Amino acid sequence: MSTSLRLRAGLVSIVLLAAFLGIWHLATRSTGTTTTMSPEYAKLMGLTATQGKSAMPGPLDVGAKLWEHLKRPFYDNGPNDKGLGIQLAYSIARVGTGYLLAVLVAIPLGFLIGMSPLLSKALDPFIQVLKPISPLAWMPLALYTIKDSSVSAIFVIFICSIWPMLLNTVFGVASVRKEWVNVARTLEVGTVRRAFTVILPAAAPTILTGMRISIGIAWLVIVAAEMLVGGTGIGYFVWNEWNNLSITNVIIAILLIGVVGMLLDQILARFTRMVTFPE
Repeated sequence: MSTSLRLRAGLVSIVLLAAFLGIWHLATRSTGTTTTMSPEYAKLMGLTATQGKSAMPGPLDVGAKLWEHLKRPFYDNGPNDKGLGIQLAYSIARVGTGYLLAVLVAIPLGFLIGMSPLLSKALDPFIQVLKPISPLAWMPLALYTIKDSSVSAIFVIFICSIWPMLLNTVFGVASVRKEWVNVARTLEVGTVRRAFTVILPAAAPTILTGMRISIGIAWLVIVAAEMLVGGTGIGYFVWNEWNNLSITNVIIAILLIGVVGMLLDQILARFTRMVTFPE
């Protein structure tokens, strides 16, 4: 991508962000008239009724609250009052554990299936049945059998991460050019060495694309899983703040979920570009 195109794209992004923040600010500013009522009733009803203030916080309110969280990201005042840094750390740890377990299973199994037409035909019906099942549908079964909410969340991440990696690995391995494999056989390269020196480099971009899809799905699912199991994590933080009617904190959590998801995606996108070469 040329420098000129990047600069223009950056300027367009800034303009769109400024327009969004401006519209948000105008839509949430106080426009109503002050209502006269008794002090006790006014205290009960709050600023929404007494001063015409919007129930939705504006960008300035969110920014001020976000700065408070960033100043103390790791405070711990008890089970239901932890800093955003702690909540994100729990979520990232669960996603990382379930995701790595999926990598250890999906990529070797995908290699075996991709290199064996027999296994591919035999296992395809099972994969096609299990793949469409919602990850959250496994949560009750996981809680019943594992009896640990945190481990159950990791299991759900494992289940949702494994299918894109597995299918992309199978496709990447099976799509390696036959000429390359035949040359390796002609040179009497063994199966294991052929897998690592010929098939893996050729299939790496496809495999990493599957890993990139999986990390996005895993980060998406962990929020919903933590809302169900409770305790800790950014998903639980969202649900807990909603129960406290703190819409400002809910918006901040949504923003952080998006930023972390983008960073995880960009890390794997960088790895994908590193192993992609023009033929």
